[in-house]
Amino acid sequence: MTGDARRWGVIGGSGLYGMEGLEDVREVEVETPYGVPSDKLTVGRMGDHELVFVPRHGRGHRHSPSEVPYRANLFALKSLGVSRIFSVSAVGSMKEDIALGVPVIVDQFIDRTHARKSTFFEDGIVAHVSMADPVCPGLRGLLLEAAARTGIDVVDGGTYVCMEGPQFSSRGESLMYRSIGVDVIGMTNATEAKLAREAEICYATIALPTDFDCWHDGHDDVSVGSVLEILGRGTERARGLIRSVLDHDVADSDCGCDGALEGAIMTDRGLVSDETRCRLGPLVDRYLD
Repeated sequence: MTGDARRWGVIGGSGLYGMEGLEDVREVEVETPYGVPSDKLTVGRMGDHELVFVPRHGRGHRHSPSEVPYRANLFALKSLGVSRIFSVSAVGSMKEDIALGVPVIVDQFIDRTHARKSTFFEDGIVAHVSMADPVCPGLRGLLLEAAARTGIDVVDGGTYVCMEGPQFSSRGESLMYRSIGVDVIGMTNATEAKLAREAEICYATIALPTDFDCWHDGHDDVSVGSVLEILGRGTERARGLIRSVLDHDVADSDCGCDGALEGAIMTDRGLVSDETRCRLGPLVDRYLD
């Protein structure tokens, strides 16, 4: 499979372990230099578009946020020719006016993780990509257009603070995050956004608020039970947004995500080993040749 502007990726989070409505479905096992992905990748067709789906936590929810093989997932999607990714993620709402179950089409991340790898560039090669605007504006625009077209309520924009997990926040942490103005809190998407940018893949998050973390005096503190109770409604809305995007002709955008590595690799090309070139081939071949 080669890169194709009509080949899309979906990373499903808690509650989204598959995509309904796919035709010509097959499962693909992918080996990567970073191990195996979270699960087999599901490849199918939706309308005129090919879609590749990976469940972030694996079917049956086997991988904790810190254990998700993020690099393997993103590398596998890149190697299968995916050029655009929608990431669906359960989050906590950190503001009164962000209602539970209403998708937030976030535009910023604050990364508070510390126990995971969030770069492909190490072991003899260094690159510094821009993360000033970590969400692809083109994909965000398509989701907002889909929301207007389908009548699905969404929140346009918001900052997602990404904590390590797997524990939920302490009350002190929750109040601290609110004090700096974040909109939602989750445990996974900042890592994916960084790796997607290094892989030159357009990336956008559909964040699904399922709880009010533990800051809201008028609601119970977040628990697995409270998350699951709200999640079904949100995941169906996320599926609806993605289906609506894929049901329409989508023009290429000039977002620049596909050139994110241009000028970003700092290492002298003569010092990059053959092993490193082989490992990162799908990401860097056009910049190192």
